[in-house]
Amino acid sequence: MDLVLLIKAALMGIVEGLTEFLPISSTGHLILAGSLLNLTQDITDAKLKVFEIAIQTGAIFAVILVYWQRLSSTASQFGRSRDARRFVLNVLIGFLPAVVLGLLIGKVVKAHLFTPVIVASAFIVGGLIILWAERRPASSVRVQSVDDMTALDALKVGLVQCFAMVPGTSRSGSTIIGGMLMGLSRQAATDFSFFLGIPTLIGAGAYSLLKEREHLAMGDLPLFLVGLVFSFLSAWLCVRWLLKYVATHNFVPFAWYRIAFGLLILATAYTGAISWHD
Repeated sequence: MDLVLLIKAALMGIVEGLTEFLPISSTGHLILAGSLLNLTQDITDAKLKVFEIAIQTGAIFAVILVYWQRLSSTASQFGRSRDARRFVLNVLIGFLPAVVLGLLIGKVVKAHLFTPVIVASAFIVGGLIILWAERRPASSVRVQSVDDMTALDALKVGLVQCFAMVPGTSRSGSTIIGGMLMGLSRQAATDFSFFLGIPTLIGAGAYSLLKEREHLAMGDLPLFLVGLVFSFLSAWLCVRWLLKYVATHNFVPFAWYRIAFGLLILATAYTGAISWHD
């Protein structure tokens, strides 16, 4: 396979890994990176969708590795620990709204909402919401840890996650900031966002892979593997960094980044420099 194409796959994997779990939307960044790399000239749109599933899978593996001790402990204690069962139930409750809404209106969203104005607006509005969330008083925090969350807390975060169906919103941004606005601490909201991302992204990836399975070919395996590996490595570094970051910092820098990126989308779309359509 072409070495240049493999390098492009590695770069796309890095972009996915660095942006999937930050509150800045991986979708917008992948479109920008793909356009700058002229990736659509190298592979078909259908094959690109399968490639995006592969690099998303790498990011999921990274989260599983970072939280492996917690996940394995929960699995081993599930049968005898009420806390372990409550944790799993909360993740499932948070996961269900996205499944239901995705099956009901997923096609409509992809067909009608993927426009430069909507993507840019989602970036900018999301940034403003982050600024608003970070201004809340410390006394509004009532849930310090994911272990303190109720089923209602999980459902609320799951409902907020549905906003991520709007391109440019960011699944991580919706769940982390939404969780904070509902009384979760920054650490609890971040942890639950990562845990919730495991079934959500695996489910979305499996569903997309099933639809695009006829585009799979053994000759493309090196391309997918390179993207997956680099996505895994960059996501692993990013998640570990973010967990340390949230312990002593807020999300205000991400808010200003989102606003600037939204303005960039409008500028490049207006000039025709980049096509922001899926």
